[in-house]
Amino acid sequence: MRPSLDSYAHLAGGKVRDLYTIDDEHLLLVASDRISAYDHVLGTTIPDKGRVLTAMSVFFFGVLGGSNHLAGEPDDSRIPEEVLGRALVVRKLEMVPIECVARGYLTGSGLIDYNETGSVCGVPLPEGLVEASRLPDPIFTPASKAELGEHDENITFDVVVDKVGQDLAIKLRDDTLDIYGRAANFAADRGIILADTKLEFGLDKKGNLVLADEVLTPDSSRYWPADGYEAGKVQPSFDKQFVRNWLTSPESGWDRASDTPPPPLPAEIVAATRQRYIDAYERISGLSFAEWVG
Repeated sequence: MRPSLDSYAHLAGGKVRDLYTIDDEHLLLVASDRISAYDHVLGTTIPDKGRVLTAMSVFFFGVLGGSNHLAGEPDDSRIPEEVLGRALVVRKLEMVPIECVARGYLTGSGLIDYNETGSVCGVPLPEGLVEASRLPDPIFTPASKAELGEHDENITFDVVVDKVGQDLAIKLRDDTLDIYGRAANFAADRGIILADTKLEFGLDKKGNLVLADEVLTPDSSRYWPADGYEAGKVQPSFDKQFVRNWLTSPESGWDRASDTPPPPLPAEIVAATRQRYIDAYERISGLSFAEWVG
């Protein structure tokens, strides 16, 4: 018989995930159906989103190999029935307070930074780049982890060195770019462009760097269909950029610069977003989402 969720102490909650304590060495990481955009958690949820994020992370942890925080299978007996399929048993780690971002294409906050400074996070780039330009080489563009409701702030590599020390900073950069490169090649073989991705790492008791949290999901990454790719325009996507685009459209009536929360998502946006998440999982993994646990 599986435990109930309320038998575990709630440790922390983020924009999308909740953490519960299982024992001294293990946590329950639960992915909700909440969706965030522009540092707001929206009042509308996306059905099955938490299951897709969990399925995608498990798939890519397997593809990447190496050290990660998983400490049980997706159907581990310690996972309560009510969160089965969107929860994982993971190791307790000392999380590194850096959002490790790799970019192979210029878009989002990176494009804003580039237009203002000609660089991204202190990394100089060639002149003449536009929305969705492919970069000469992938770049490491870290950000500081913000509290809920606050904005993540892009930082330079030197700031990362100041925060965590040179050796760990170099390891974070190198591992992030290595994972991005392998995942981008994997996605490209399936007709998908991995424009950028955000990774998080922790340290185990021996000080080893461990890949943690979510990995290469539609929440933490920008996935674009390769067919029809054209620099200079916003790309169709398999991620929550679809929601971002609607929120900043005249149809939503929302002013991003205001202090007001975003409006509820219309039913058609919810349904289309759900399908985009499922399509991303199935196209990249080659697996059927209908067969995922839960």
